[in-house]
Amino acid sequence: MSLPEPIQGLDEIADRYDVVLSDVWGVIHNGRESFAPACQALAAFADQRGPVILISNAPRPAADVVPQLDALGVSRAAWSAMITSGDATRTLLAERAPGPVWAIGPDRDAPLYAGLGLALAGPEDAALICVTGPYDDEAETAEDYRERFQAILPRRLPLLCANPDIVVQRGDRLIPCAGALARLYADLGGEVRMAGKPHAPIYDLCIAEAEARLGRPVDRRRILCIGDGIPTDILGANAQDLDVLFVAGGIHGAELLGPGGLDMAAARDLLAQAGAGARWASAGLNWTAPLRADGGAR
Repeated sequence: MSLPEPIQGLDEIADRYDVVLSDVWGVIHNGRESFAPACQALAAFADQRGPVILISNAPRPAADVVPQLDALGVSRAAWSAMITSGDATRTLLAERAPGPVWAIGPDRDAPLYAGLGLALAGPEDAALICVTGPYDDEAETAEDYRERFQAILPRRLPLLCANPDIVVQRGDRLIPCAGALARLYADLGGEVRMAGKPHAPIYDLCIAEAEARLGRPVDRRRILCIGDGIPTDILGANAQDLDVLFVAGGIHGAELLGPGGLDMAAARDLLAQAGAGARWASAGLNWTAPLRADGGAR
């Protein structure tokens, strides 16, 4: 695996790429506020180089995530299209209709199941489990589900994980995600399937969307993935043999950022420990070259 080279801004490497696949949570917002420099950088790339496809492990269809981005102040100019783990998971769920499915997750994730003809049920009657996260991610952890999972293991129900992330940054806190519950279920001996990062289906959807917007096939060597999560963003890009910019100030910021900025030695060591590699690394996502008044690249 390659060790990353440090960069200050996306503009330093933009001419090497025709498409950006950018993570969302941790790169362009933290769940409470958007990161203006990151949004400006993506808008500049879209203006100067090519499409920016947001690739998110959000467990809802993209159309239901866009209002959240708008509310957080993420400019529509910063992205061309969005593909979510929810979009990819819906394909797997449709194959299992009419279910019934035990849907674990908060009420806000209900759009994941809309229009698929799936019946919902409790664990006693379900033929499938689908997890979008804990019911209450402010108060629960994966361990709160251990006894419930152990009780249904003899039924050998497969579990679809709609968000492979283990944790996500919300403000200054790390919040458990569906991936933490899926990992527990797998550790107990259950069968788990995932479609979001780092797994192939979501990348297939993103690249197809990029090619549709370009009107031509895209050279995979000219696709740049941007992300902060090593288990999902970085290893996912590695599995697809795509270049990746590691935004070290995201979910791993507490480990990698200090008074002097990004600790490159620590970043390289953390990647190596995970068996991951990156072409580039930066503390955050930004564009250091001058921008036009409207935010586009000069």
